[in-house]
Amino acid sequence: MSSSCAVSTPFRTELFNSIGSSNRLIGPSRTFHYNRSKCEMSRRGFAFKGIVASGISVMSSSLTAEPAKGVERLEFKPEGYNFWTWRGRKIHYVVQGEGSPVVLIHGFGASAYHWRYNIPELAKRHKVYAIDLLGFGWSEKALVEYDAMVWKDQVVDFLKEIVKEPAVLVGNSLGGFTALVSAAGLPEQVIGVALLNSAGQFGNPNSETIKTEESTFQKVILKPLKEVFQRVVLGFLFWQAKQPSRVLSVLKSVYVNNTNVDDYLVESITMPAADPNAGEVYYRLMSRFMVNQTQYTLDSVLSQLTCPLLLLWGDLDPWVGPAKAIRIKEFYPNSSLVNLQAGHCPHDEVPELVNKALLEWLSNLPTQAALQTV
Repeated sequence: MSSSCAVSTPFRTELFNSIGSSNRLIGPSRTFHYNRSKCEMSRRGFAFKGIVASGISVMSSSLTAEPAKGVERLEFKPEGYNFWTWRGRKIHYVVQGEGSPVVLIHGFGASAYHWRYNIPELAKRHKVYAIDLLGFGWSEKALVEYDAMVWKDQVVDFLKEIVKEPAVLVGNSLGGFTALVSAAGLPEQVIGVALLNSAGQFGNPNSETIKTEESTFQKVILKPLKEVFQRVVLGFLFWQAKQPSRVLSVLKSVYVNNTNVDDYLVESITMPAADPNAGEVYYRLMSRFMVNQTQYTLDSVLSQLTCPLLLLWGDLDPWVGPAKAIRIKEFYPNSSLVNLQAGHCPHDEVPELVNKALLEWLSNLPTQAALQTV
């Protein structure tokens, strides 16, 4: 990321996940009537998306909110649920139910608790896991070089060490792309993947990457100055994006329905980070991780996938429109597409519809044994 990008250049928001919900409950259909959104967000919105990732707690035990009508909600435990040590790092996860395993992977800035309306319902038929990716939620805010392969390795090892049997991966936004690369990395244990408004972009075959050798002047003078400038700018944006008024403004600008943009949601995002590494994690995610993702494309990952794919897509998403779902289905024919009248987080906006569609797809999913005979 150049320093100019950190200041003024808008970023395409297909990589990001909103931490939100909506009460617009319109049934799923097999067709869509919305053009692909090309919305971009400003540097302030971009900074806002990384707040929770930098260490801010996901929910406050002092707050209350009414659960979605007719949908059971996971009990909130401020101390977390279960912890697993991965490569010396503390990783948080939730597990409920019995049956064939389903692993839920949250999006950028969210946590396992973002699946609060899905875990109880899915757990009636399946053993459900929801994991916090490294640097998010209750998991450790490790000072590592973040990129998609770090989370892929984490999920693959989670499947091997904790789940220990064939499973389905379900991911929203960044969690969707993580689910894809994890399934490609462990095909013998992943029997299906479900994507909800997934992050990731298709490659541009016409683009060429030109690498030039850095001069001594660039290495010794320009690069350190750029990093200092980035730290100053991102530090200010981090402070600014935590302000309740700013969070409220951004949430109202990206939610399909503002009903659930309440104090409960705002305070869950603005709550100060207790971890001393929070600011550094935020800086690394904003200045390094986002820039490095162009080397991992959807077409390259989908080319390695071998299992059935379900696309549960919120057609009203201002960041990742339905055109991407159509393109994924065209590229990967072994896909099923369900269009929903919802935004970027359909599992939280219309959980009853997502739960119903997901359970129906899971019930018809071939077993691992059946897949191996094909």
